[in-house]
Amino acid sequence: VQLQASGGGLVQAGGSLRLSCAASGRTFSSYVMGWFRQAPGKEREFVAVISASGGTTYYVDSAKGRFTISRDNAKNTVYLQMNSLKPEDTAVYYCPADNVKIVSAYYRDYKRYHYWGQGTLVTVSS
Repeated sequence: VQLQASGGGLVQAGGSLRLSCAASGRTFSSYVMGWFRQAPGKEREFVAVISASGGTTYYVDSAKGRFTISRDNAKNTVYLQMNSLKPEDTAVYYCPADNVKIVSAYYRDYKRYHYWGQGTLVTVSS
């Protein structure tokens, strides 16, 4: 599967962005999809993950109540709605995938994912 994240940009603190990740292939509905981010000089960080059906999600604590992950399997797309953005949310955001349907807390580990695409840059100004 090929993945392409989009929707990043420059936004002021307190603002919102919606990231999208388009996937190729006919089996998108069989993939767990995640969002990770990496800020300059920092390690890659888990943000959120969603099961293949969309029924189960996990978030990093800093994203709970502000970010929402969702997916549209008919459009082969996963989304990350980000509200109340903070300068510390500034990073390149990636949407990896793994060919399993059931998600667990183990999917907070980036090594679980087999497919990665190019990221999209989010910059939050103070």
